[in-house]
Amino acid sequence: MLDRPSEKYRAAPVIRFPQRTWPSRQLEKAPRWCSTDLRDGNQSLSNPMSIEKKLKLFNHIVECGFREIEVAFPSASQTDFDFVRCLIEDRLIPDDVTIQVITQSRRDLIERTIESLKGASKAIVHLYNATAPSFRDLVFSQDKQATLALAVDGAKQIKTLCEKHPETVWTLEYSPETFNFTEAAFALEICEAVASVWQPEETRPLIINLPTTVECNTPNVFADQIEHFIRHFHSPGHVTISIHPHNDRGTGVASAELAMLAGATRVEGCLFGNGERTGNVDLVTLALNLYSQGIDPTLRFPDIRRTVELVEQCNELPVHPRHPYAGRLVFTAFSGSHQDAIKKGFSAYDATLKQHWNIPYLPIDPMDLGCNYEEVIRVNSQSGKSGAAWLLQENHGLRLPKMLQADLSQKVKVHTDRSGCEISLSELWQLFRQSYGLVKNPVLSLQHYHSQPTAQGQHIEVRMRHNGKDIVCTGAGNGMMSALLSGLTEQFGLHVNIIDYHEHTLGSQTRSKAAGYVQLQPAMSNASVFGVAIEEDATKASLQALLNAYAHLVQTHVTF
Repeated sequence: MLDRPSEKYRAAPVIRFPQRTWPSRQLEKAPRWCSTDLRDGNQSLSNPMSIEKKLKLFNHIVECGFREIEVAFPSASQTDFDFVRCLIEDRLIPDDVTIQVITQSRRDLIERTIESLKGASKAIVHLYNATAPSFRDLVFSQDKQATLALAVDGAKQIKTLCEKHPETVWTLEYSPETFNFTEAAFALEICEAVASVWQPEETRPLIINLPTTVECNTPNVFADQIEHFIRHFHSPGHVTISIHPHNDRGTGVASAELAMLAGATRVEGCLFGNGERTGNVDLVTLALNLYSQGIDPTLRFPDIRRTVELVEQCNELPVHPRHPYAGRLVFTAFSGSHQDAIKKGFSAYDATLKQHWNIPYLPIDPMDLGCNYEEVIRVNSQSGKSGAAWLLQENHGLRLPKMLQADLSQKVKVHTDRSGCEISLSELWQLFRQSYGLVKNPVLSLQHYHSQPTAQGQHIEVRMRHNGKDIVCTGAGNGMMSALLSGLTEQFGLHVNIIDYHEHTLGSQTRSKAAGYVQLQPAMSNASVFGVAIEEDATKASLQALLNAYAHLVQTHVTF
């Protein structure tokens, strides 16, 4: 890279427009959407889509809710021409969907384009020609007058051809390429000239499409250009101002949102931003940004993973795993602090109360897009105590006490540091069970217990199995847990204190099982051991959890 890039590159011009009002506006409704996946997106592929793939994607785009779809560049290839004919002749276009095709302003290409649309009930013919200085000077060697004449001649030819086919409801779309670095006055002049030819009316509307074919400035400059154009355009009746942002600077979505604030009411782009170079504006992101603000985007993605899979199949391009809303990891948190915040957010959220969504790090509910909460938190060596606890709560109904969460977290870190990978849900469940006694044949297995109150508290007699042998121990204490612990102390000689215990049911049914959690601390030690049990009733769960914790000390031959 150059030390002084200014010697090679110069800043793009900025329109002077202090009268701007768009910064104080707020988006309140969705635009008209036009998918260009089958044209602009298709042209960017190493292997352009076959008719079969284009049809598969077309049907899905319709399913997502698009009502205007640019399906082809009919004069560019036989496949594109045949695809348009297939849609029309096989009656594959729903009544509420309008197909759009694009053409350069050349007589032979326009004729071929209109020919492809014969028999369509309605259609948008998208006419464009290059208007920016660099194209006029370097590519076509045309002055402004010749450039304007080219657009006007194209509009006249299209109008004449369309009038020969009154069975079709025609819309003209005109794009000055590239609008964002065409002189503002000239962009207005050429668009108004096209409008004067077309004479837009209710049955023959006009779309003025203003593309950032190559992004060259910040989104606020594009918004200024849009608002300036709308304020000075002289033919507003039956005219829609549309935008077609590209993403060369990585700000395609921002450019679209600011242009909408500036008055644009229609947006063209691709589902996941596919297109030449860095792509077109990403319509999924744009739509779901609106959705996250409580605005109905009028598009639907009830199974976002299916949409991703289908687009990847048709485009032969991957959708990035961190792609907004759609990537397979976009709802996933590995960081401990993120996981803790998400877990606490879900604990406070009650969907039955119809609360507004307010979960840290999740701007949208994954369930709304057909995703599940299993992918929200995944655990690796970077995860804190909340991650593993969340997975066990969501998948097994266990509400681990804080100290047990911390202890499990350390065991998970040892596991993931050793493997270098994240821990799967099944691996986590196995590690949890083995660590805290939730196994088929625990070291100390409660077989039967009988308790009765005494003047001092509680007396208990327990029959348990240890190393294949039945043992009976008795004890007394101020409660059943302390009574059992005194019996264990007499039986094994290991002196410990009960630091904490919790219990809860695993469901709302009267016959639901119960989970018990016990934390023990050996006398004269700061270390803790934990036991967990799931049993038919809460008392048995607490007693077995105590046995599982105590068994850990018995196994490790701790002496005092």
